[in-house]
Amino acid sequence: MRHLNLSSVTEFVLIGLPHPEVMKIPLFMLFSFIYLCTLLGNVLLILVVKGDPHLHKPMYLFLLNLSFLDIWLSTVTLPKMLTNFVQNETTISFQGCISQLYFFHFFGSTECFLYTIMAYDRFLAICRPLHYPYLMNSKLCRRFAAGIWFTGSLHSMIHTTLTFRLPFCGPNRIDYFFCDVIPLLKLACADTTLNKAIIITNIGAVALLCFIMILISYAHIISTILKIKSSEGRRKTFSTCASHMISVFFYYGPPVFIYLSPNSMDYVIEESIAVFYTLVTPMLNPIIYSFRNNDVKASLKRIKWKKPER
Repeated sequence: MRHLNLSSVTEFVLIGLPHPEVMKIPLFMLFSFIYLCTLLGNVLLILVVKGDPHLHKPMYLFLLNLSFLDIWLSTVTLPKMLTNFVQNETTISFQGCISQLYFFHFFGSTECFLYTIMAYDRFLAICRPLHYPYLMNSKLCRRFAAGIWFTGSLHSMIHTTLTFRLPFCGPNRIDYFFCDVIPLLKLACADTTLNKAIIITNIGAVALLCFIMILISYAHIISTILKIKSSEGRRKTFSTCASHMISVFFYYGPPVFIYLSPNSMDYVIEESIAVFYTLVTPMLNPIIYSFRNNDVKASLKRIKWKKPER
């Protein structure tokens, strides 16, 4: 980018999570455990969905995309955080900061759109069951998946370009554990009013709009479930979307608060919230979908008790 020549800063210092010196090793071990669980859980879920023909349905194709996104969303931030716990210098190069910001918003926004499509999928399956095979077939499902990946990439490119068109003359200390738009804008030696306005409209408002669309879908779903006369029928129908509802509330709430109020939140609170939805939620998703989803549990049992061929 031509505009990057305006900056005199060649690297940034990531302050990271505030902690006493004695907590470095315990925190390193804790986040290493979280990262390992995230990788193992999501890889297992991907293998289960790909390996079981019973799960080759639109709902589980979206779930496969979710697991893939969770792996990369954690990988964008967590390994660098771990190295910073054991190194004296917690720096990241200018180009590395650009890459981290781009891929974080790429995977994060794609996941945001994916949750919305998954809610729409459940709405069709429960509220329009007779039309579901035509409205959500495999071909359309793949188009939805491709569309959200493309939209996520475009969304991220806009914010990365607008952020790094700004000059950075110093200081270079980022009060955060990774390169994100809001802490970087605080370091820019130029007017950032336009950038902040775009953050509110294009990140916070978009996330809020997607969340509202999900709530509308689930309002229709709950209304349909309540009309089912059999209590067993209501329970089984609700169980098909309960996992998604839990994941949505874990994922959507935090970024809406962060990006709709870019200047009003204490950075310690902001970091704590960011840790939850960028690191903890990707670890919890495989657990939520494994223990709450009957089809996934049945598939895991089939794999467990499947006898090897001689």
